[in-house]
Amino acid sequence: MQDFRNLKVWEKGHALTLATYRESLNFPKDELFGLRLQMRRTASAIPMKIAEGCGRGNDADFVRCLQAGMGSASELEYQYILAQDLNYITEKQHAQLAADVIEVKKMLVSFIKTVRTDG
Repeated sequence: MQDFRNLKVWEKGHALTLATYRESLNFPKDELFGLRLQMRRTASAIPMKIAEGCGRGNDADFVRCLQAGMGSASELEYQYILAQDLNYITEKQHAQLAADVIEVKKMLVSFIKTVRTDG
């Protein structure tokens, strides 16, 4: 078991969650329980799954949690596209968020490979 707070991928996932919360603040009021809420839940699921995996008893469970985090990252990547297409975020905001989520996905892929190899 390791401390998730020491993992760079968790730090990046947490920062992505904070950015998602920040960028979704000005969504229309009718999106309070729609896309805004879904994006926030999806973003926070990424570092949550990493943290959960750190508390699991074996590498296979850890990898499953990391893969679930990857699924959430892919879902979030689409939600950013949707938010831009609905004009809830600007092209510049989308570009930054998309770059950040792609970076997290790359880090997750690398980390999954590492856990599988070391385990």
